[in-house]
Amino acid sequence: MENRHLGEQIVFGPFCLSPGERLLTKDREPVPIGGRSLDLLVALTERPGQVLSKRELMKRVWSDVVVEDGSLRFHMAGLRKLLGDGEDGARYIATQVGVGYAFVAPTERVDPAGDMPAVPSSPSIADVIETGVAANSTNLPPRLSNLVGRERDIRLLKEQADRARLFTIVGPAGVGKTSLAIEIAHQAAAEFGGSIAFVDFSMLENPAIVPSMIVGAMGLTVEGEDALAVILGHVRGRRFLLVLDNCEHVMEPTATMVERIMDEAPGIRILATSRETLRVRGEHVHRLDPLGYPEDPDTLAVKEILTFPAVELFCERAAAADSALDVDEKAIRLIAGMCRRLDGMALPIELAAVRAATHGIAATARQLGERFSLGWLGRRTAQRRQQTLQATLDWSYDLLSDLERIVFERLSIFVGPFSIDAALDIASDEAIGLDDVAVALDELISKSLVNANRSSGAGMYRLLEMTRAYAREKLRARGADHYTAAAARHASFYLRELEAVAGQDEQALEDSEPLRLQLGNIRHALDWSFGKDGDRKVGVRLAAASAPVFLNLSHLIECQTWCKRAMAEIEGAPRELELELQGALGIALMFTRGNGTAAGDALDRALDLATGLEDRWNQLRMLARLHIFHKRLGNYAIAQAHAVRAVEVATQIGNDEALSVAFSLSGISRYLAGNLVRARQELELAMEKSGPSLRSRTIRYGFDNRSRTGIALAYTLWLLGEPEAAGRLARQTVREAAQLQHGITHCIALVWSLVIHLWMNDFTAAEEALAVFTESAESNALDPYIAAASGFRGELAFQREGTSAALDAIAESLAGLRSARYELLIAPLTITLAWDLLLTSRLQEARALIEAAVSRCEAIGELFVMPELLRIKAEIAYRLDGDAAASETLLREAITLAREQGAVAWERKSSANLAALTSTHAS
Repeated sequence: MENRHLGEQIVFGPFCLSPGERLLTKDREPVPIGGRSLDLLVALTERPGQVLSKRELMKRVWSDVVVEDGSLRFHMAGLRKLLGDGEDGARYIATQVGVGYAFVAPTERVDPAGDMPAVPSSPSIADVIETGVAANSTNLPPRLSNLVGRERDIRLLKEQADRARLFTIVGPAGVGKTSLAIEIAHQAAAEFGGSIAFVDFSMLENPAIVPSMIVGAMGLTVEGEDALAVILGHVRGRRFLLVLDNCEHVMEPTATMVERIMDEAPGIRILATSRETLRVRGEHVHRLDPLGYPEDPDTLAVKEILTFPAVELFCERAAAADSALDVDEKAIRLIAGMCRRLDGMALPIELAAVRAATHGIAATARQLGERFSLGWLGRRTAQRRQQTLQATLDWSYDLLSDLERIVFERLSIFVGPFSIDAALDIASDEAIGLDDVAVALDELISKSLVNANRSSGAGMYRLLEMTRAYAREKLRARGADHYTAAAARHASFYLRELEAVAGQDEQALEDSEPLRLQLGNIRHALDWSFGKDGDRKVGVRLAAASAPVFLNLSHLIECQTWCKRAMAEIEGAPRELELELQGALGIALMFTRGNGTAAGDALDRALDLATGLEDRWNQLRMLARLHIFHKRLGNYAIAQAHAVRAVEVATQIGNDEALSVAFSLSGISRYLAGNLVRARQELELAMEKSGPSLRSRTIRYGFDNRSRTGIALAYTLWLLGEPEAAGRLARQTVREAAQLQHGITHCIALVWSLVIHLWMNDFTAAEEALAVFTESAESNALDPYIAAASGFRGELAFQREGTSAALDAIAESLAGLRSARYELLIAPLTITLAWDLLLTSRLQEARALIEAAVSRCEAIGELFVMPELLRIKAEIAYRLDGDAAASETLLREAITLAREQGAVAWERKSSANLAALTSTHAS
């Protein structure tokens, strides 16, 4: 592209295209558009009215890879849909068959610097930092009541960040980067509509978890393997502010993630803090200097000294710690001297201020001069930032009592927030009692070495990352036995906490936030247990106890990882532990890696263990998981056998929830086999016995039973010839599933509601459901559902445009489903594609497709679609061969089979075709 395009805008209809900014807006609002589609639009609008050949477009848009014509057709169809081509007479792109495409709408090129105002893009950091309105729905930490001395930094950010999508605040530890980032994010909240996530990497030890940390901060779940896909699915095409704090120890994975997100999500703005730059494309850097302090306070008047931010901060923090603190002229000069010695660093200043409130300003100034001098000398032989921080923390550490030092060091074993109970348990031993720990903890809080957050009422505490790292080195310096003892107590505490979770009622598990906050500690306990000096037996128990937590939070990859680690050490462990591990491993593998043999083997082993232990509830859990596993594979006979056994087990349990699960499995198997009347009876019984939809129950089964039952019943009602009842129940089920915020459950409800809407020709409802389905599938990185979404999108495009590109999209979707070994949606999409092929007179393709579908359904027992397949086969026989007799025979066979199944919907369609056929030949 020529340089003149960088600042140019192309206006057509309600749209404005800014090639240089890679931005498309409609009525001044950003339009979500993929990178390839945007490249196509830019290429077409550069030469309006001219036909660009397919080869030229493919070379332009896919310069880095070799693709087939189908990719161009697919993206061109998506671009037309996005522009609304053909709606209300609007025409933008014309096709010259066999040659290429041309942009046919009138265009106007606009210079944003001219008279016409430019169409606004998504806000930059600078656009929004003055709004001053906090978000109510974000995870932003509380802002400081007064961010001292940073007015100039905020102003500079505004002046310099007009074009910045990524801004990194860089500076030494303790300078105040995080506080500034939090303040900016709070001020930006209103303009981003609360779409803000704050990611604190300080609680992260394993760099490989960077994507999962971002997903968790966004409040999302990961039920597929690719956490990055979840992030992109959530932020692509929308305004979003992502704040990444403390990036310095995870630089490489963070930089990689940031570049990818920036490339694919044009509406996102990223604000990062780090001790060094990320060094990625498009990064703007703001180097945060220390607070200003007087170089020579003796030459200044007190009034002048008080204008320096470092002095203001010291005085404010000291007054907050002791409102009666007397600050006279002498004290002001001492404070100014301390600020100079502390190099204007915010954290050391705050520590000194708290100390001054306790011991007096003069004493603190004296101690600072005596104890901090070694720190200043050390700066000549070590990195300045590290040495300054080391000196600050050494000084703070030296001021602690022996008891406070020990407690401080032991608290460093925590990663992230911890409760008072956890602190008392880990920091106490035979020599240090609980009361001693409680007193020491209060002192550590007052000296700002431990942060207290009581805003939630839970009384949670944490050490800053730099403070924790310092304290942990001190703990290790005491000897390996001291560190091992603290780590062992830490692991044992969280083992007890996790095992207690299993005994909690369902309501206690509905709120996932308390569990999410403890992930850092759970991971650390697992890491230590399976590490060099850890306790493998504790590790096995921890993995089994943490598996439900990882499943509840949809961290399926981690669940899989720890279950495998534990299985390697399982020898001699109770069978109950192996049962939990195998069951969790199976479901995690199923949803992250597909329906492979490893997932099936794990679930089979779990069922064998539950049977041997005569544990009926776990037998039911594993049968439910195995049922969905084999149903997804198309092994309907095996799935039905599991359903029969589930009914037997549930009857022995005699509980309504158990019976609801079992009859749901049985009802689903019956409708697949074409026994619709019995399916309706069992599914209605399952709904009657089911309690309300609860997110906590997804831990047991991997899905919400009520939602799955409801959508299966809706589908059955449609087949039975009750479309209105089916539509109502489908919409109700989707609403209930959405409230659970569980990706798998939501997608199960949406995908079958989509089939119902399409077969009812309710394309408006289908469009709405598809938009939500696509977002949910992409946000949770669920590849089979993403493949299905492209097929439904193709069908809706065909209904609008009737193009071959739409049919190609359906065919590609079917190929994707087969690749993922997800057979369940093959038949509905095959029927859809076959009718579309008939409408475009591609009769031979339709025949081959239907013949293969009939053979497949007969082989696997998917009989509920056979009447419709026979109807399509009859249509092909008549139109392709002119064989009215064969067509009539097939239609009568379809009607007979539909009646046997109770499939009134299929019977009506075949009867209408038969009536038309006989009427034609009778005349």
